[in-house]
Amino acid sequence: MRFLVLFAVVFGLTACTAPSRNFRGLPAQRVTVDGSVFDVRVKGERAEAVRVNTQYAPRFGPIRDRAGRAMAQVSGCEVKEVLGDQALALGVLDCD
Repeated sequence: MRFLVLFAVVFGLTACTAPSRNFRGLPAQRVTVDGSVFDVRVKGERAEAVRVNTQYAPRFGPIRDRAGRAMAQVSGCEVKEVLGDQALALGVLDCD
């Protein structure tokens, strides 16, 4: 029984930083912005920021801004829009 609980916890923690289907297989760059840690992946004019640290009850507003800054830092592009939730944010990039 203990083994099952340990397996479930370890498996659950490893799934938390997994990229979405469209960004699977792309390398991630880890970025910290104002205490939030993100794994950022860029594909064309889209970016994904997966928050990998624990934070107590974050609202999406501050996380959205931080994720956008992390995406801009990694991509070198302006971020036009950020959608998602506290764990996974998707951004639309404006790269000239």
